[in-house]
Amino acid sequence: MTPGPAWIVVPTYDEADSIEPMVTALREHDVHVLVVDDSSPDGTGRIADSLAAADARVSVLHRPHKAGLGQAYVAGFTHALAAGAGHVLEMDADFSHDPADVPRLLAVGRGGADLVLGSRYVPGGGVENWGRRRRILSRGACVYARGVLRLPVRDLTGGFKCFSAEALRAIDFASARSEGYAFQVELTNRALRRGLRVVEVPIVFRERREGRSKMSGRIAIEAAWRVPALRRYTF
Repeated sequence: MTPGPAWIVVPTYDEADSIEPMVTALREHDVHVLVVDDSSPDGTGRIADSLAAADARVSVLHRPHKAGLGQAYVAGFTHALAAGAGHVLEMDADFSHDPADVPRLLAVGRGGADLVLGSRYVPGGGVENWGRRRRILSRGACVYARGVLRLPVRDLTGGFKCFSAEALRAIDFASARSEGYAFQVELTNRALRRGLRVVEVPIVFRERREGRSKMSGRIAIEAAWRVPALRRYTF
């Protein structure tokens, strides 16, 4: 296993209120932070550029327009691997994922797991400040994906993960075309079907501090129809 540095890929769109405190919190953990901004109208990209100018361990990728979460991660993963990353993490910019959990995921990854999932649905995990409807939707999405794909993982739709560089290359992440929740399901499905070691680590997911959720009906519909198609994935 290549002992390269850890990179964290943080996609952004209109996260001006949270991106500076998020990057500051992540820099506590000796990682390189890569912000992937989709030309946010609120100036998130400009704030990220100022942070990168002040700290060599912060980088920014600017995409010309909003082009989907899945492809933002693909662009970020590609950049991190080209820069020599040994592990690549993904997480939200809005503090739904706690930066303080980064060392726990990274320790399990460096301990031999190919993919570490920050999991809401294993003992010790959970969610905070969600209404009943959203809890049912999230749980239902995971149960649906697990049943259709016959996978042992409890949290298939979460977006807080740590990949080894070798795992990302093994699953051919760049060929993934899903977005939203379906993208998260697709990469974990590929890892498990490849026979990689996937470990769930409990986390508490908290409702975002600022702004509005990016969840939409289109994302939910895509997940519903795309998940069955993932059964056909082979190497």
